[in-house]
Amino acid sequence: MTEGLRGALTLERTGARMGAERVALLAAVGRTGSISAAAREVGLSYKAAWDGVKAMNNLFASPLVTAAPGGRAGGGAELTEAGQQVIATYGEIEAELAKLLSRLDNRLELAPAQVLRGLSLRTSARNVWACKVISVLADRVSAEVKLDLGGAQLVSVITARSARELGLMPGVEVLALVKSNFVLLTREEAPRVSIRNRLSGVVMERIDGDLGTEVVLDLGGGKTLAAAITRESAEGLAPEPGERITALVKSSHVILALP
Repeated sequence: MTEGLRGALTLERTGARMGAERVALLAAVGRTGSISAAAREVGLSYKAAWDGVKAMNNLFASPLVTAAPGGRAGGGAELTEAGQQVIATYGEIEAELAKLLSRLDNRLELAPAQVLRGLSLRTSARNVWACKVISVLADRVSAEVKLDLGGAQLVSVITARSARELGLMPGVEVLALVKSNFVLLTREEAPRVSIRNRLSGVVMERIDGDLGTEVVLDLGGGKTLAAAITRESAEGLAPEPGERITALVKSSHVILALP
Protein backbone atom coordinates (compact mmCIF):
# COMPACT_ATOMS: atom_id res chain seq x y z
CA MET A 1 0.00 0.00 0.00
CA THR A 2 1.46 3.38 -1.02
CA GLU A 3 2.05 5.65 1.95
CA GLY A 4 0.50 9.05 1.34
CA LEU A 5 -1.58 11.71 3.01
CA ARG A 6 -5.04 10.53 3.96
CA GLY A 7 -7.82 12.44 5.65
CA ALA A 8 -10.89 11.65 7.72
CA LEU A 9 -14.05 13.72 7.45
CA THR A 10 -16.06 14.31 10.62
CA LEU A 11 -19.29 16.28 10.89
CA GLU A 12 -19.90 17.70 14.33
CA ARG A 13 -22.37 19.78 16.30
CA THR A 14 -22.45 20.30 20.07
CA GLY A 15 -23.31 16.98 21.69
CA ALA A 16 -23.10 14.85 18.53
CA ARG A 17 -20.64 13.88 15.81
CA MET A 18 -20.48 11.55 12.86
CA GLY A 19 -17.74 10.19 10.67
CA ALA A 20 -17.20 7.43 8.12
CA GLU A 21 -18.29 4.68 10.53
CA ARG A 22 -21.67 6.24 11.14
CA VAL A 23 -22.19 7.02 7.48
CA ALA A 24 -21.53 3.32 6.83
CA LEU A 25 -24.19 2.49 9.42
CA LEU A 26 -26.56 4.88 7.71
CA ALA A 27 -25.97 3.21 4.35
CA ALA A 28 -26.46 -0.23 5.92
CA VAL A 29 -29.82 0.86 7.33
CA GLY A 30 -30.80 1.96 3.85
CA ARG A 31 -29.83 -1.41 2.37
CA THR A 32 -31.34 -3.64 5.08
CA GLY A 33 -34.32 -1.62 6.33
CA SER A 34 -33.43 -2.70 9.88
CA ILE A 35 -31.29 -1.30 12.71
CA SER A 36 -30.38 -4.78 13.98
CA ALA A 37 -29.43 -6.03 10.51
CA ALA A 38 -27.42 -2.89 9.85
CA ALA A 39 -25.64 -3.36 13.19
CA ARG A 40 -24.62 -6.90 12.23
CA GLU A 41 -23.42 -5.77 8.83
CA VAL A 42 -21.10 -3.06 10.18
CA GLY A 43 -20.01 -5.00 13.29
CA LEU A 44 -21.79 -3.04 16.02
CA SER A 45 -23.94 -4.09 18.92
CA TYR A 46 -27.63 -3.34 18.62
CA LYS A 47 -27.39 -0.69 21.36
CA ALA A 48 -24.38 0.99 19.74
CA ALA A 49 -26.21 1.10 16.41
CA TRP A 50 -29.32 2.62 18.01
CA ASP A 51 -27.17 5.19 19.84
CA GLY A 52 -25.49 6.03 16.56
CA VAL A 53 -28.80 6.52 14.78
CA LYS A 54 -30.08 8.77 17.56
CA ALA A 55 -26.87 10.82 17.51
CA MET A 56 -27.13 11.30 13.74
CA ASN A 57 -30.77 12.31 13.99
CA ASN A 58 -29.81 14.86 16.66
CA LEU A 59 -27.03 16.25 14.49
CA PHE A 60 -29.26 17.42 11.65
CA ALA A 61 -32.32 19.64 11.48
CA SER A 62 -34.48 16.77 10.24
CA PRO A 63 -34.02 13.05 11.05
CA LEU A 64 -31.91 10.88 8.77
CA VAL A 65 -33.58 7.64 9.83
CA THR A 66 -37.14 6.84 10.83
CA ALA A 67 -37.25 3.69 12.93
CA ALA A 68 -39.43 1.74 15.29
CA PRO A 69 -37.39 -0.03 18.02
CA GLY A 70 -37.87 -3.78 17.72
CA GLY A 71 -35.09 -5.13 19.90
CA ARG A 72 -32.50 -7.54 18.58
CA ALA A 73 -35.14 -9.21 16.43
CA GLY A 74 -35.34 -5.95 14.52
CA GLY A 75 -37.82 -3.20 13.91
CA GLY A 76 -38.55 -1.39 10.69
CA ALA A 77 -36.16 1.40 9.71
CA GLU A 78 -35.70 3.46 6.59
CA LEU A 79 -33.67 6.39 5.41
CA THR A 80 -35.38 9.71 4.97
CA GLU A 81 -34.63 11.92 1.99
CA ALA A 82 -32.27 13.87 4.26
CA GLY A 83 -30.44 10.65 5.11
CA GLN A 84 -29.96 9.79 1.46
CA GLN A 85 -28.66 13.30 0.78
CA VAL A 86 -26.18 13.05 3.65
CA ILE A 87 -24.71 9.79 2.29
CA ALA A 88 -24.37 11.27 -1.20
CA THR A 89 -22.91 14.56 0.00
CA TYR A 90 -20.52 12.87 2.40
CA GLY A 91 -19.20 10.71 -0.44
CA GLU A 92 -18.68 13.75 -2.67
CA ILE A 93 -16.81 15.63 0.06
CA GLU A 94 -14.61 12.60 0.80
CA ALA A 95 -13.73 12.28 -2.89
CA GLU A 96 -12.78 15.97 -3.13
CA LEU A 97 -10.79 15.73 0.12
CA ALA A 98 -8.82 12.79 -1.29
CA LYS A 99 -8.00 14.79 -4.43
CA LEU A 100 -6.89 17.79 -2.36
CA LEU A 101 -4.63 15.68 -0.13
CA SER A 102 -3.10 14.00 -3.15
CA ARG A 103 -2.22 17.37 -4.69
CA LEU A 104 -0.90 18.64 -1.36
CA ASP A 105 1.21 15.52 -0.82
CA ASN A 106 2.88 15.95 -4.23
CA ARG A 107 3.42 19.69 -3.83
CA LEU A 108 4.93 19.62 -0.36
CA GLU A 109 7.57 17.06 -1.28
CA LEU A 110 7.64 15.92 2.35
CA ALA A 111 7.12 12.53 3.90
CA PRO A 112 3.57 12.19 5.31
CA ALA A 113 4.99 11.73 8.81
CA GLN A 114 6.76 15.09 8.52
CA VAL A 115 3.59 16.80 7.32
CA LEU A 116 1.53 15.39 10.16
CA ARG A 117 4.12 16.42 12.74
CA GLY A 118 3.92 19.96 11.41
CA LEU A 119 0.12 20.03 11.39
CA SER A 120 -0.30 18.54 14.85
CA LEU A 121 2.34 20.45 16.79
CA ARG A 122 2.04 20.00 20.55
CA THR A 123 3.84 21.82 23.33
CA SER A 124 4.97 20.95 26.83
CA ALA A 125 4.14 24.46 28.07
CA ARG A 126 1.31 24.25 30.61
CA ASN A 127 0.21 27.83 30.07
CA VAL A 128 -1.10 28.61 26.59
CA TRP A 129 -3.31 31.69 26.25
CA ALA A 130 -5.06 33.25 23.29
CA CYS A 131 -4.14 36.93 23.29
CA LYS A 132 -4.45 39.97 21.07
CA VAL A 133 -1.50 42.25 20.31
CA ILE A 134 -1.88 45.74 21.79
CA SER A 135 1.38 47.23 20.57
CA VAL A 136 4.80 46.35 19.18
CA LEU A 137 7.91 48.44 19.97
CA ALA A 138 11.02 47.26 18.14
CA ASP A 139 14.61 48.26 17.46
CA ARG A 140 17.12 46.48 15.23
CA VAL A 141 17.51 43.57 17.64
CA SER A 142 14.58 43.21 20.03
CA ALA A 143 10.82 43.71 20.05
CA GLU A 144 8.57 44.37 23.03
CA VAL A 145 5.07 43.02 22.39
CA LYS A 146 2.23 44.05 24.69
CA LEU A 147 -0.70 41.65 24.77
CA ASP A 148 -4.28 41.75 25.99
CA LEU A 149 -4.86 38.66 28.11
CA GLY A 150 -8.59 38.91 28.70
CA GLY A 151 -8.33 42.29 30.41
CA ALA A 152 -4.92 41.73 32.00
CA GLN A 153 -1.77 42.82 30.20
CA LEU A 154 1.11 40.53 29.28
CA VAL A 155 4.46 41.63 27.89
CA SER A 156 6.73 39.48 25.72
CA VAL A 157 10.23 40.39 24.59
CA ILE A 158 11.32 38.51 21.47
CA THR A 159 13.74 39.22 18.63
CA ALA A 160 12.77 41.86 16.11
CA ARG A 161 13.21 39.29 13.37
CA SER A 162 10.71 36.95 15.03
CA ALA A 163 8.22 39.79 15.34
CA ARG A 164 8.56 40.55 11.63
CA GLU A 165 8.27 36.90 10.59
CA LEU A 166 5.13 36.47 12.71
CA GLY A 167 3.66 39.64 11.23
CA LEU A 168 2.93 41.07 14.67
CA MET A 169 0.98 44.33 14.81
CA PRO A 170 -1.91 45.70 16.89
CA GLY A 171 -5.00 43.53 16.60
CA VAL A 172 -3.21 40.32 15.57
CA GLU A 173 -4.27 37.26 17.56
CA VAL A 174 -1.44 35.14 18.96
CA LEU A 175 -0.83 32.35 21.42
CA ALA A 176 1.32 33.16 24.44
CA LEU A 177 3.14 30.18 25.96
CA VAL A 178 4.78 30.07 29.40
CA LYS A 179 6.25 26.98 31.01
CA SER A 180 4.92 26.39 34.50
CA ASN A 181 8.41 26.28 36.04
CA PHE A 182 9.09 29.78 34.69
CA VAL A 183 6.35 31.18 36.96
CA LEU A 184 7.29 32.65 40.36
CA LEU A 185 4.70 33.15 43.09
CA THR A 186 4.49 35.83 45.77
CA ARG A 187 1.94 37.17 48.21
CA GLU A 188 2.89 40.76 47.41
CA GLU A 189 0.87 42.46 44.67
CA ALA A 190 3.76 44.74 43.67
CA PRO A 191 7.05 43.15 44.79
CA ARG A 192 10.27 45.08 44.13
CA VAL A 193 11.69 42.91 41.37
CA SER A 194 12.57 43.58 37.73
CA ILE A 195 9.85 41.32 36.34
CA ARG A 196 7.36 42.94 33.94
CA ASN A 197 4.48 40.50 34.15
CA ARG A 198 2.54 40.39 37.41
CA LEU A 199 -0.70 38.44 37.22
CA SER A 200 -2.91 38.34 40.29
CA GLY A 201 -5.17 35.33 40.76
CA VAL A 202 -7.04 33.18 43.25
CA VAL A 203 -5.65 29.75 44.08
CA MET A 204 -7.88 27.08 42.53
CA GLU A 205 -5.88 24.02 43.54
CA ARG A 206 -2.58 22.95 45.03
CA ILE A 207 -1.07 19.56 44.23
CA ASP A 208 1.90 18.48 46.37
CA GLY A 209 4.49 15.93 45.32
CA ASP A 210 7.53 14.71 47.18
CA LEU A 211 9.77 17.33 45.59
CA GLY A 212 7.51 19.78 43.83
CA THR A 213 4.13 21.50 44.03
CA GLU A 214 1.78 22.63 41.29
CA VAL A 215 -0.38 25.65 42.00
CA VAL A 216 -3.21 26.65 39.64
CA LEU A 217 -4.54 30.21 39.76
CA ASP A 218 -7.84 31.60 38.48
CA LEU A 219 -6.89 34.84 36.73
CA GLY A 220 -10.50 35.76 35.96
CA GLY A 221 -12.24 35.93 32.60
CA GLY A 222 -11.95 32.16 32.22
CA LYS A 223 -8.13 32.28 32.21
CA THR A 224 -5.99 30.10 34.48
CA LEU A 225 -2.28 29.87 35.21
CA ALA A 226 -0.23 26.88 36.38
CA ALA A 227 2.96 27.33 38.38
CA ALA A 228 5.41 24.55 39.24
CA ILE A 229 7.46 25.40 42.35
CA THR A 230 9.53 23.37 44.77
CA ARG A 231 7.83 21.69 47.71
CA GLU A 232 10.05 23.68 50.07
CA SER A 233 8.90 26.95 48.45
CA ALA A 234 5.28 25.82 48.69
CA GLU A 235 5.66 25.11 52.41
CA GLY A 236 7.06 28.58 52.94
CA LEU A 237 4.46 30.39 50.79
CA ALA A 238 1.62 28.11 51.93
CA PRO A 239 -0.82 28.89 49.10
CA GLU A 240 -4.30 27.57 49.87
CA PRO A 241 -7.45 27.45 47.70
CA GLY A 242 -9.34 30.73 47.82
CA GLU A 243 -6.31 32.88 48.63
CA ARG A 244 -5.06 35.59 46.27
CA ILE A 245 -1.52 35.14 44.96
CA THR A 246 0.56 37.11 42.46
CA ALA A 247 2.34 35.26 39.65
CA LEU A 248 5.53 36.74 38.22
CA VAL A 249 6.69 35.94 34.68
CA LYS A 250 9.73 37.45 32.99
CA SER A 251 8.90 38.99 29.61
CA SER A 252 11.67 36.93 27.99
CA HIS A 253 9.91 33.76 29.17
CA VAL A 254 6.73 34.52 27.20
CA ILE A 255 6.93 32.70 23.85
CA LEU A 256 4.61 33.79 21.02
CA ALA A 257 3.08 31.65 18.29
CA LEU A 258 0.40 32.10 15.67
CA PRO A 259 -2.81 30.08 16.25
